[in-house]
Amino acid sequence: MTSETPPIEHFYDLSNLSEAGDEVRIAATTEQLPGLAAWFDIEGVEHLEAVVTLTRKGKHHFLYEAVLAADLVQSCVVSLEPVKSHHELRFSRDLRVKPRQARHRVAEEEKGGILTLAAGEDEVPEELDSSRFDLALPLLEELSLDIDPYPRSKGVEFETSTEENPKEESPFAALKRLKQGDG
Repeated sequence: MTSETPPIEHFYDLSNLSEAGDEVRIAATTEQLPGLAAWFDIEGVEHLEAVVTLTRKGKHHFLYEAVLAADLVQSCVVSLEPVKSHHELRFSRDLRVKPRQARHRVAEEEKGGILTLAAGEDEVPEELDSSRFDLALPLLEELSLDIDPYPRSKGVEFETSTEENPKEESPFAALKRLKQGDG
């Protein structure tokens, strides 16, 4: 994944989310697919589609749930043949928009004030500086984690060379042989 601007973005203002929540469909266009392939550093993206469900949990607290489907093409690490894969992911994120007072306090702390860290739970909400949130970015992050870094075509195995040079004996094997000779 590169650090440049994502090839697909879908901004949503969480402050406008009603109590009933919202469901947003995000699908990559034909024009965006090559950019996604470059973003993931793979041969191709044939399809990427997701449904994001947003739920309000409090004034500044939101639940992001996504169902993602994607079809990717990568190069086999052994034969360099194209390897197609289908990915179906379900994940959620707990989001919290920092209130204005908290954003102001953080800015003061960054100027040299004392920063205190509270011991908390393992799963704490993702802190957002703004209610304007890119719904597509978590999709790209989760899919990038699901991509096989070493794809192989079916039936292809990596084979080491079978040279006729004798295998070097490890130091431990030599010690074991010496020990057996003494006993």
